[in-house]
Amino acid sequence: MKPVIKPANPNFSSGPCSKRPGYRLEALDARTLGRSHRSAIGKEALGRACDETARLLGLPAGYRVGVVPASDTGAMEMAMWSLLGPRPVDVFAWESFGKEWLTDILTQLRLPEVQAFEADYGELPDFSRANPAHDIVFTWNGTTSGVKVDKADWISDQREGLTLCDATSSVFAMEMPWEKLDVVTFSWQKVLGGEGGHGMLILSPRAVERLESYTPSWPMPKIFRLTKGGKLMEGIFRGETINTPSMLCVADYLDALEWVDGMGGVNAAIAKSRANLAILERFVSERDWISFLAKRESIRSNTSVCFTLALAQEQVKRMAALLEQEEVAYDIGSYRDAPPGLRIWCGSTVAAEDLEALLPWLDWAYNEVAR
Repeated sequence: MKPVIKPANPNFSSGPCSKRPGYRLEALDARTLGRSHRSAIGKEALGRACDETARLLGLPAGYRVGVVPASDTGAMEMAMWSLLGPRPVDVFAWESFGKEWLTDILTQLRLPEVQAFEADYGELPDFSRANPAHDIVFTWNGTTSGVKVDKADWISDQREGLTLCDATSSVFAMEMPWEKLDVVTFSWQKVLGGEGGHGMLILSPRAVERLESYTPSWPMPKIFRLTKGGKLMEGIFRGETINTPSMLCVADYLDALEWVDGMGGVNAAIAKSRANLAILERFVSERDWISFLAKRESIRSNTSVCFTLALAQEQVKRMAALLEQEEVAYDIGSYRDAPPGLRIWCGSTVAAEDLEALLPWLDWAYNEVAR
């Protein structure tokens, strides 16, 4: 029978992700709207976005946080274009976005010494092959594969190279070993359910040292420039953005940070996301028609949870369309480059009761298309 109870919030998209419970647009602090981002009130809001991010994440002393253009993609490409070149590079890729960074490094930057370590969807590459004398580029959580890095002991504490980590669907949802990460990027519209278009760039003192001692041989667009006269542009990390940001998006991000703080901080957000994953794990364990794309539990993402189904590709599409038609789950089809299946976001902005309400609908939709 068709279920009766529907999720109060059917938004399970993996980006932009669901707004936090209780979110109201009219509750945002709108004092910065219509004001210059260079005004005192504008710079204060942007500076607070950087400072509160650092505080809530518990970043080590000396780490810098900046707001940069073009979402996580802009932050990651800014880092690669600015920092890579002086050392060989090891790239670890196991899903769409990690493979995009590999393509950039090979075909755009055209670096001469690159080692690529790849794995299929649902698995991780062999991190033990990382060379501590090389720069390392990798994603922490594969948003399109549902696979996360489960430990960081493969990153040497005595490394000579830098680690560049795309962490857009893991920051605020997974424990991050900050001392092992020299560059971390993420975006507002992922774990915290913020608005798109803005990226966050976190730099360690080692990354700053590289920026101030190395000049890339290629031209640098204005929105990629992090130094001037051989020195870091410190203003970027105090809220003086490279280009004009949306102050509405800034207000939205500050609201999300305040919510995390109010629930008990990043550890509480991580616990909530893990509890959401456990709901899905119980569901899968009791059915033979749905499986995690990540077979190994230790590497299973607790944000972008990816599934394979005992259905043909067209049946999977029909199932996702049925769920959307019934207004119980929006945007849960697998990423276009990933194996056919479903992808359900279960980060901390998703309410456990909405996940529980969704599960009977998954059974119903499967039976509808499988018969």
